[in-house]
Amino acid sequence: MPGRETGVRPHKVLFLVENAPVPGDRRVWNEALTLAQVGFQVSIVCPKWGYPGFYEERQGIRIYRVPLPSLGGIAGHLVEYLIATPILFLYTWLIFLRDGFDVIHAANPPDFLFTIGRVFKLLGKKFVFDQHDVVPEACASRWSGIRFRLTHAIASWTEQASYRTADIVIAPNESVRRLAVERGGVDPARAFVVRNAIGRGHFRDAQPRAELRRGRRHLVFYAGVIGPDDGLDQLMLAARHIVAERGRQDIHFAVLGDGDCAPEIKQLSQRLGLGDVVEFTGWVKDDRLIADYLATADVCVVPDPKTPVNDLCSMNKMVEYMAMGKPVVAFDLKEAQETARGAAIYVESDGAAGPNAFGDGILELLSSPGTREALGRIGRQRFNEVLAWEHQQATLLRAYEALLGYPSVLVA
Repeated sequence: MPGRETGVRPHKVLFLVENAPVPGDRRVWNEALTLAQVGFQVSIVCPKWGYPGFYEERQGIRIYRVPLPSLGGIAGHLVEYLIATPILFLYTWLIFLRDGFDVIHAANPPDFLFTIGRVFKLLGKKFVFDQHDVVPEACASRWSGIRFRLTHAIASWTEQASYRTADIVIAPNESVRRLAVERGGVDPARAFVVRNAIGRGHFRDAQPRAELRRGRRHLVFYAGVIGPDDGLDQLMLAARHIVAERGRQDIHFAVLGDGDCAPEIKQLSQRLGLGDVVEFTGWVKDDRLIADYLATADVCVVPDPKTPVNDLCSMNKMVEYMAMGKPVVAFDLKEAQETARGAAIYVESDGAAGPNAFGDGILELLSSPGTREALGRIGRQRFNEVLAWEHQQATLLRAYEALLGYPSVLVA
């Protein structure tokens, strides 16, 4: 085990993250902690967003936070990446000279970080492509016409370059791993599935709190990003259907999260007359408060509509709902069904009719405590037996075993 034998220098890993701060990015933080716990020296470069300091050591991990921009739209994304990539390249050199590293572990998006990996591979370093998102499919979901052709061409080229540069590829589910193997030509023995997950004890000691219902009988809960692919417009339309067309005044909707689309979603909520029904908390960094919201919720929602990118995504929020034994309403996405299986009811994403069907799915669960309990029990069991981080970390260590040639003693 690296770093645990007398006289053996620990292997050193540098995580590069452009689109989320750490430890806010739970996937990266779980991966970093797992490697640190088995003896790796771990450094992370990430955006400073929302954190006060530029440098922090937390649980033995060195975190370098960089003032990176966060811009929307096609031009904004390109400008953001063109600014961020050389800054991350500079920090990589600084950490190489100060701390050293043997492995660059790059999380996408963007897929531009292969440029840094290629330079340091010339110096004998390894490159891990941790593919969080499938960017070509995201382009297909967001844009059309010339904008789609331009962004898709760039995204496809950078994805292929990332696959070719990578010594191993880590994917969040089997669908994305299959893309790496079939579309990217990655050797199946060098492609690994490490799912997005929290640990079994992450939300320990959660307590239901009646005040989180804001005086209403039921609480419907969403936690996650409010971006262009996350379907918060669908949830607002579903809430309007429940309140205005079904006449239900006893349901409170809590939305925990933030993102590029938050201002327009809040405006939509006001236009639909949902100002007293839907609560937007912004980002909540207190895991205990998140846990209490989950413990209080009657139904949790995954309103991401059926699109090319969403069909391939494993939703962090869904796993967290299941960890707390909560029933879920989701659209009929391929990977959502693979993740939750019998822990959710799935609604057909059918254009304008989709939000109404989604709202009716929420009402169906609220009307049946027995069904809610059964779905929650299935979800908690699947989380404990398959999805929890305790299961994923073994695969991560096997991936690093393949990368570095260590024997299976690495796997705890």
